[in-house]
Amino acid sequence: MHRLLVMLLMLASCAPMPVPATLPPEIAAVLPVTCKQVLYVTAADEQSTSAQLRMLQRTDADTWTLVGETIPVRIGRHGLAWGAGEPALPVPAGARIKKEGDGCAPIGIFRITQAFGSEPSPKGIKLPYLHCTAHHFGIDDVRSRFYNQIVDDREVTGDWTSPETMIPSSGCYKLGAVIAHNPRHQPGLGSCIFLHVWQGETIPSSGCTAMSEPHLRKVLTWLDPTADPRLVQLVEPR
Repeated sequence: MHRLLVMLLMLASCAPMPVPATLPPEIAAVLPVTCKQVLYVTAADEQSTSAQLRMLQRTDADTWTLVGETIPVRIGRHGLAWGAGEPALPVPAGARIKKEGDGCAPIGIFRITQAFGSEPSPKGIKLPYLHCTAHHFGIDDVRSRFYNQIVDDREVTGDWTSPETMIPSSGCYKLGAVIAHNPRHQPGLGSCIFLHVWQGETIPSSGCTAMSEPHLRKVLTWLDPTADPRLVQLVEPR
């Protein structure tokens, strides 16, 4: 009996424990109290095209705990630039500002508003889900009143010249989520920033945060709209 108890205690001591993860204090301080989930993406510097994603859960003690493994992601082919998020962060003097077509992923705090994809109804996703068809487009035309929105061309009158199909042949939008960068749709500040499937582990995105399909499914099934989830995307604090 004594030997069994010792073995059980040894096994318990080897059991995985929640790994604490630390958001920068200035970031944690401005997150709304309703936000219980964060996708924390950090890159080595603003020129990096690769980064690490961690799923963080707010605890009852108002700390943040890592959920699952760290996930490798690809970001913009030109690195990072400061974006327009909610809440807005102070931009350092002389820093690059996210612009339409610059190939940069945005730095900041952003709401994660909905999931989307070419699958009719993927299992386990709790976010509002948009099933995309050949009629759905992401609008990056700064002159369009639908700038920075996904539209169904059967429901609106088109006023754009450069729509992006939401079912590209690459399959990168097979599954994804909308990142609310530039939520006021200000022309030229950048459009259609998503989480999506990467085109390869060495291939950067045009400004989105991309990862393998299995990792993306894990992330999207974890996200819960009642937890007011946010993407926090930064250069790794020194």
